[in-house]
Amino acid sequence: MTQNTPLSRRLPLPVQEVTQRVLSAAQLRARGVSAAQTSAQCLPGGPWQQMLPGVYLLHPGPPTGQERLHGALLYAGRPPGSARRAPAGPEDPGYGEAMVTGVAALALYGFATVPDLGALHRIDVLVPRTRRLRSTRFVEVLRAAALPTAVRVGQVPVAPVERALADAVAGLDEAADVQRLLTEAVRGGHSEPAAVVRELSAAKLLGRPAVVGAVDALLAEGRAVAEGRLYAMVREHGLPEPLWNVELRLPGGPRLGGIDAYWPDHAVAVELDTRAPRHGAPNRGGRAGEDPQWSAYAAKREHLERLGVTVVHLTPRKLREAAEQQATVVRTALMAAADREPAAYVMVLPR
Repeated sequence: MTQNTPLSRRLPLPVQEVTQRVLSAAQLRARGVSAAQTSAQCLPGGPWQQMLPGVYLLHPGPPTGQERLHGALLYAGRPPGSARRAPAGPEDPGYGEAMVTGVAALALYGFATVPDLGALHRIDVLVPRTRRLRSTRFVEVLRAAALPTAVRVGQVPVAPVERALADAVAGLDEAADVQRLLTEAVRGGHSEPAAVVRELSAAKLLGRPAVVGAVDALLAEGRAVAEGRLYAMVREHGLPEPLWNVELRLPGGPRLGGIDAYWPDHAVAVELDTRAPRHGAPNRGGRAGEDPQWSAYAAKREHLERLGVTVVHLTPRKLREAAEQQATVVRTALMAAADREPAAYVMVLPR
């Protein structure tokens, strides 16, 4: 081969491989392309270009959003201290433990309030804290002591919605922007408020001025969505119509608390469990009794059940993922009313 012979005609890359259009240096070597050949292809006016350190775009035009995403993962997934090592095999995309997070991850999840991949100026990639890898060009490297379990969106490893939201919120200063993201997470069925707030708490973001009001709106939105699902569950699964959003009280006595749905003829109450931590670190692995909100729920439930009222706790997540199963739970409680001792008389007031 002479010095002036175009290398692109002799590169041992099958057509189906070239259609990937973005490959790491290690992947090129595994396909028989030497470092010298790669460098020659990337000369000014050449058919290739270096997109990121160790990552190459196999065409001369600007990268697409998907190509930038793939390149960011290849850059972040390079094995530490082993730049010459090839991927484990043809099925290994070369991403290592890296995963997309932040706004780019939300775009992959289909959030309408974020730009599409092609319009993003930055792609956040989450890697282990031990990685010595710098942010560069359009790639922002974020580190975590313990990586979450990635979710596969197509073939792309993506941080769970809650973690992606927290990483996106960390880069926002406007309360309206934060509120739009959090509201869509709940309204769009991507997550539940409690899970989002736990992740924001773990990231120490709850005290930020832009986040405080947004979390209040998030919890209100979450309750409204959960109530809507509860109404739909009752009507779509043929349950008797209850009294909605009422307060129970003993005649001449104290309040027994608010209830989301109540069947007075059956003495069955449904309460939505929409608890969420508001300050400090999330309660992970602790006993339920250590949560003040849960203690209040438990005390109310115990008091009502001593009076003969059956209390069914439903979570927003269960209503979203298994409404039919939850309807069966409520129906069973209603049917069992005939076999129980009559409940004490309680007053039912609007809440």
